[in-house]
Parts: sequence; structure tokens; C-alpha cells
Amino acid sequence: APAPAPAPAPAPAPAPAPAPAPAPAPAPAPAPAPAPAPAPAPAPAPAPMSQATVASGDQESMLLSPVVRKLINENGLDVHQLVGTGAGGRITRSDVLNYLDRNAPKPSEPASAPRETVITADSKPAQTAVQSAPQPVPTKPVIQTAVVQAGARDEVIPFDNIRRRTAEHMVRSKATSAHTLVAIEVDFEAVERVRRSFGDEFKAEEGFSLTYLPFVSRATVEALRSFPKLNASIGEETLIVHKDVNLAIAVDLNLEGLIAPVIHSADSKRMRGIAREIRDLALRARSRQLTMDDISGGTFTITNPGPFGTFITAPIINQPQIAILSTDGIKRKPVVISNPDGTESIGIHSVGIIALSFDHRAVDGAYASSFVAKVKEILETRNWVEEL
Repeated sequence: APAPAPAPAPAPAPAPAPAPAPAPAPAPAPAPAPAPAPAPAPAPAPAPMSQATVASGDQESMLLSPVVRKLINENGLDVHQLVGTGAGGRITRSDVLNYLDRNAPKPSEPASAPRETVITADSKPAQTAVQSAPQPVPTKPVIQTAVVQAGARDEVIPFDNIRRRTAEHMVRSKATSAHTLVAIEVDFEAVERVRRSFGDEFKAEEGFSLTYLPFVSRATVEALRSFPKLNASIGEETLIVHKDVNLAIAVDLNLEGLIAPVIHSADSKRMRGIAREIRDLALRARSRQLTMDDISGGTFTITNPGPFGTFITAPIINQPQIAILSTDGIKRKPVVISNPDGTESIGIHSVGIIALSFDHRAVDGAYASSFVAKVKEILETRNWVEEL
């Protein structure tokens, strides 16, 4: 038994020999071939560049919340590269945001490159091309819309032509115009008295009821004479003021779309004539009988959600126009009345709100506010009997 004991003793002596890897740790620098293995590990980092949105199956198996799944999809991330810090290793919203912060490109470095390169008017075109080639070209951020998958119980309704055109037009308008809203309360009692007194006679003569819309339209056209910059379009750093008021009236297509046919030269028509054209255009719009001329050339638009009982509407501008007026629900309510002798009294009047969405690039708030105040003044003080 003592004989085997000496045998292990000589083993440490050959320690300097390369055979025992533990002792000569520095010497086997080449031996750690496994050490380079970690180097490829970071290689997956660039994977998100070429990686498509994570398969929904992978996401489902990892129990991602809808918010986290949306963040991952919108940024084209590989879910397997994210380290979860939530309960049971679940990936949280903070985990995704922290990952994006760590891997975000630093704009300060490329931004400095253009400032260092100065190209004078004397520079040759070839030199300019060479100097500008390596410089990064700034790009607008791309807003990605999450793809929504229909569930088993969902109904998929394809956009028809009107819905598709409306969607494109509305998105383009919001991206083009600096939308701003002003609104004002209007006492419609003067209009209401005319409707009550002459409504039956008007319907017998014209075949349709006398609504508030023709009054608002006539007052709007009249007010545009005093505020012509709202009857305009924007050109290249110019404001194109139109001499004729071609009034577009938004028409609801029985809850299946919206279209805005045009009353051409509305400023040359009285209130009864405007009422007739509104009626005619609405009927032909709902029966799909409008012509291209009927829907072209509008310079100002009125939308009328009032019959649905709305309070204040912020409509989207009908491009390339400057503004759009909405007339909302009109209700009977108590108001303070200023009497001719300077006293005040309380009365029950028909009151509603008109609102104006306007392009702040073209006019300022004071101009737009003065316009709606003018419309209010006309509606409240005009002798509407003469317009019939």
C-alpha cells in the first residue's frame, strides 16, 4: 500500500510539462480555441437587421403581453435575443425598451460628418460628389402599422372605393395642413322663427323641409366675402384666393360613406336657391348619380353632423381647401336676452355651436375667430324672410 502513495508524488513534478493544462494557464493561449467561441456569440446582434417580424407562434409560446408583442413586431426584433426580467423570466415592456436604447444608433456621430465638410460655390461637381458620398443621408422615420389578424369570430369587411379614397384623403389632409379649431355658440332663434312661420309654405312650394343647413350655408358664403383668405388654397409658398365661392356640402351616404358635392358660385345665390341645390346634390349623391363636375372645384366645405345630436365637431379639412365649417346639434335652452332698454331677461331659444377647422399655415386664430363671429352675426341678425 505505501508503494502506490509515492506514485502520485512524482505526478506534480512534471507539472511544468505542457500536459497538465491547469498549471500553464498563460501558455495554452492557442489551446483556448473554445475561447473564440464566445466571439461568434455577439454575431446574432445584427440579426434583427435582416430579421422579419417574429413568428406569432414563438411569441405565443413565450407568453408575451399585447403591448410587448406590438413593440417587438414594430421594431422587427428577434424575441430570442431579449432577456426577460419579469416573473418567471417573462419579457416586459421595459426589457424591450432597454434593448432598443442599448442598440440604438448614435445620431451625434453621423451628424457631425456633414458639419466637417464644407462645399463652396467654387467646388467642382466631381469633388462635391466625392465629399458627399460617404456622408449619411438623413431619412424620415418610418411609422410601421401593426398588422392585425382577424380572430375566428371577427368579420372582415374590405374597404370599398369610397371608403378607400376617403381614408387616403383624410390621412393626407392631416399630414398636410396645420389643423386648428375654433368654435362659437349661435342663437338660432331668428332662424327658428322663420322656419316655424314659413316652414309649411316652403315645403308645399319646394317639396322638402326647410332645415337649418341652408341658413348656415348662406351666412357662410356671405361671411367669406369679408374673410376671403378662407376661400383659398395653398400653393408653393403662396395663398391662392378664389374669387368664386364654390361651396362643398358633405353628404352622408346612409352611413356607408361620405362625399362632398359642390354648389358652384354659391355666392351668387340666395338662401332658397342654395336650399334647392343642397337637396338636389344630396339626392343624386345617395343614388350615385353625381358627375365629375358635381364633386370638383370646391373652395370651402360645410359638414352638418347636427341631425345626429353632436355638440362640437372638429372636421378634417377637405384638401386643397383652407377650412371646413361644421354645424352641430341645435337645442332649446335658456339664454340671457339683452333688451332694447338695457335690461336683461331669460328666454328659451334654439341654440347651437358652429366650429371651424382651419389651416394655420394660411391664417391665424384671430382671422378664423373673426370669421365664425361674422357667421354668427349674420345668422342672428339677418332678415331671413327676405331670403325666402
